[in-house]
Amino acid sequence: MSTRHVLLGLLAAGPRHGYEMKRQHDARFPQARPLAYGQVYTTLQRLVRDGLAEVEGTGSEGGPERTLYRTTDSGSRELVRWSEEITAPAPFVTNEIFAKVVVSILVAAAGTRADPDGPGPDATSYLRAQRAAHMERMRELTALKTMPGADLSTVLSADYALAHLDADVRWMNTTSARIDTLTAEVNAT
Repeated sequence: MSTRHVLLGLLAAGPRHGYEMKRQHDARFPQARPLAYGQVYTTLQRLVRDGLAEVEGTGSEGGPERTLYRTTDSGSRELVRWSEEITAPAPFVTNEIFAKVVVSILVAAAGTRADPDGPGPDATSYLRAQRAAHMERMRELTALKTMPGADLSTVLSADYALAHLDADVRWMNTTSARIDTLTAEVNAT
């Protein structure tokens, strides 16, 4: 996710200060990693440097002094360009779950163990435990999106996360059914 474009999007509704933008980001993107205040202000400084935003003024309104930012015409054009740009599907899979399954099979085939007296990694047990963790998170997200008064950002974000978790679970189920074949292939090499 492009933080600079998200912040430009938040500025599209009108001038904001960094503190307010951080709060809006976390509310609008509830399943995303929360932004750190430092990241917000650093990104805003870069937007100003690049001519995509500008300082509208400062004020304290009875509290600490805050800088008010607004988007520029260049920033508005950049936001439109970015929002219309098609995001290419990821060309490579870099999923930690996949890596752990493959490594577990390789380590088991090599007969190596971190603890010589303990069991080695077991891909089937790992997949079973990971699937349980995914299912628990899916239950949490379903409860979150069906809460009375859940806002649309929460519902859409939960739906997106649920679709990805569901795809992971389907992959885990398929892979569990293929573990013996995968293990045999590794042992044959």
